[in-house]
Parts: sequence; C-alpha cells; structure tokens
Amino acid sequence: MSALLKRREVVAELLADRGEDLLVVPGLGQPCYDCFAAGDDPRTFYLWGAMGGAVPVGIGLAVAQPEKRVLVITGDGEMLMGLGSLTAAAAEGLPNLAVCVLDNERYGETGQQQTVTGRGANLAAIAAGAGFASSKLVTAAADVADGVRLLREAAGPVFVAFKVDDAPEAPAIPPKDGAHLKTRFRQAVVGKI
Repeated sequence: MSALLKRREVVAELLADRGEDLLVVPGLGQPCYDCFAAGDDPRTFYLWGAMGGAVPVGIGLAVAQPEKRVLVITGDGEMLMGLGSLTAAAAEGLPNLAVCVLDNERYGETGQQQTVTGRGANLAAIAAGAGFASSKLVTAAADVADGVRLLREAAGPVFVAFKVDDAPEAPAIPPKDGAHLKTRFRQAVVGKI
C-alpha cells in the first residue's frame, strides 16, 4: 500500500479536546497503542485479546450511557471479524455511537497479512448497507477533519474508515490489567465501583 494517512495523527486529532462525555473503546492491538499514545484517559477502555469485541462493547456502552458519546476505534482486521455487529448497531439506531476503523489493509497482530479491504472490500459501504445513519471512507488528509467531525458530532450510528499507512508505529503500551481497567473506567463513567 502506498503511504496514506498516519494512524497516530488521525487518532490524535480524533481524541484532541475530547471533553467529559466521550467514552472510547479501542480494539485489539494497534488501536489500543494509538489511543494510549494520544494520551491515556480513564474513560478509555482498552480491549486486550478481544478481537471482534470492540463494536459489541461499544453498543452496550451506548445503550447504557445514552447521554455520552461512545467512540469505537478499531482496525480493519477486527472489524472484518465482527461485521455482524454493524447490523446490530444499525438496528439499535444508537444516536450516540460512532465507529472509526483505521484501515491499513493488514492483520497487524498476526503478521501483516493482507485483509480483503486491500482487495476491494469497502467497510464504509458495508456500514451504509447495514443501515448506519452516515458512513464515510477517508483517503486524503484534506478529508480527515470532516471524518473526525462526523465521528464526534453527527447523529449516529456513524461509521468512518480512514485508509492509513501500514508502516509500524513505535510501541505505546497501555495498562493490561483487566480488573484495573474495568475499575478505573467504571469510576470515571458512573463515579463508583
């Protein structure tokens, strides 16, 4: 893949000035590292070893916290594993749910094998077909701000895929202790354990 968008730059812009009401669920692997590199926050619930689980967790949070914006940030490999969750999200019609896919056309956690998005599959078109209120494929730097605006502000469910460079990023490892992550997230969101 030719160099496109830089994933860390996209995530940094997406999480800048996030305010008090943005809950973030990064998917397995690189999305966790990207979110941590953008600045750790107790309202970020890092998923470790839960491939395919980011959108389902986001759906649950969006239902449980209707006054808060829920932003799922995942990769194309994980999204492909959980395509059915897009239909569930659309069927629920959650106005506070936004799904961001960092599409590098690779299964980054298992050896950089090419995904079907590198062979023509369009995840934004799939989300639109599933019934998302809006979906967008972002391939140019000039369109990143509009993609970020949709994810942060538009009535959902919203889906935006960013075509990102497949170059590896420096490690930025968030906490891995599941009990700690659950407790700090719960305290940050509902104020009690």
